[in-house]
Amino acid sequence: MFNGIEFVLFHSKSNRLMFFVILISFMILGFAVQARLKNRFKKYSQELLHNGMSGAEVAQAMLHHYGLNSVRITGVPGKLTDHYNPATKTVNLSPEVYEGRSVAAAAIAAHECGHAVQHANSYAWLTMRSKMVPVVNASSQIMNVVFFASIFGMSLLGLGYDGILLLLIGTQAVIAGFAVITLPVEYDASRRALVWLKGAGITNPHNHGMAEDALKWAARTYLVAAAAAVTQLLYYVMLYLGRRD
Repeated sequence: MFNGIEFVLFHSKSNRLMFFVILISFMILGFAVQARLKNRFKKYSQELLHNGMSGAEVAQAMLHHYGLNSVRITGVPGKLTDHYNPATKTVNLSPEVYEGRSVAAAAIAAHECGHAVQHANSYAWLTMRSKMVPVVNASSQIMNVVFFASIFGMSLLGLGYDGILLLLIGTQAVIAGFAVITLPVEYDASRRALVWLKGAGITNPHNHGMAEDALKWAARTYLVAAAAAVTQLLYYVMLYLGRRD
């Protein structure tokens, strides 16, 4: 009887090798996409807007256009830490975006405002993602407990091998589902941003493609994360089905 957790990932050399190949492959891919995004951001940060607006001013103009006067714009430390917080209704911009007067700053600021517009319009995918946050956090904590227990060979509530696999499949399914649901949220926010930037004359024929390219690479970071989460889920399912044979 399998009493401890020498565990799904480390139960055999082949399982261990497959898991680390998957993990390392997506880590390399993720680093590559992040590096490309930083490169694009750096390049387009040198392309100044013709109207001289800062990212904060672009964000304010977009929010005003959509009548979202209750949404505040704040600065947050870090690089590429920009995000919209639906709980506080704040568009949070990193220093380079908040103060920057470039195409990159405008694109990212408008993208985060795109999320604010989604929130105001009760965009279904954003609503679904927001409701999943507590469940995702709980699933991540459970996953951490399982991994920690596996490292030290500890038992886990008397669960056998199959029970641990089912627990992993359940928690990873939540995490993977959240990552997949995030994709339409991010792509739609970029679409809204680009439409508004062009329509408001913030970007012009010369630099609109740059804004589009910057947001495209930002979206690909979420695409890689979703692919990694789904692949990890399929790996656990494969292990479980292998046990059924």
